[in-house]
Amino acid sequence: MQRLFQVSPVLWALLAIFSSNQAMAADSDELAAVKQQFVGHYELVSFVSFRENGDVVDNNYVGRIMYDDNDEMSAQGMPKDLPERAAQSSERISGGFAYWGSVSWDIANGIVTHHVTGSPTRGSWVGEDNVRYYEFTDDGLLKLSMKDEDGRLIGTLTWRRIESN
Repeated sequence: MQRLFQVSPVLWALLAIFSSNQAMAADSDELAAVKQQFVGHYELVSFVSFRENGDVVDNNYVGRIMYDDNDEMSAQGMPKDLPERAAQSSERISGGFAYWGSVSWDIANGIVTHHVTGSPTRGSWVGEDNVRYYEFTDDGLLKLSMKDEDGRLIGTLTWRRIESN
């Protein structure tokens, strides 16, 4: 009778740990690469909203976003015509967004989450998470999209990296 090769439970456990560690190292390398891809300063190219009826609305915004090596970010944006509207009014005119906080990534789902620490324009955002679905395009742009609770795309901010001199 032939005796089949038997693997001890200890060897199986060691193989499982080794495989798990390799997968974790690969995930860690991928996360580090994605984080490095984000690091930098960007200017807003476009901010569009998608209405339920299919209309696409150009919000006509300018802005900046920054990601650093310490998993922190800040973002500011405003309507391009805000200074003109403010000049034409004796009232305080406001609009746009400004916030900062820490960042985390869910690479498997293409998500970057901005954990809002502070916002002078949206006090209700403090302590909340701004979830963005990210994509780096072939032409070097960073697209950050927002979805509603049903998963419908409701807006996309497209950013261009500002090259340092």
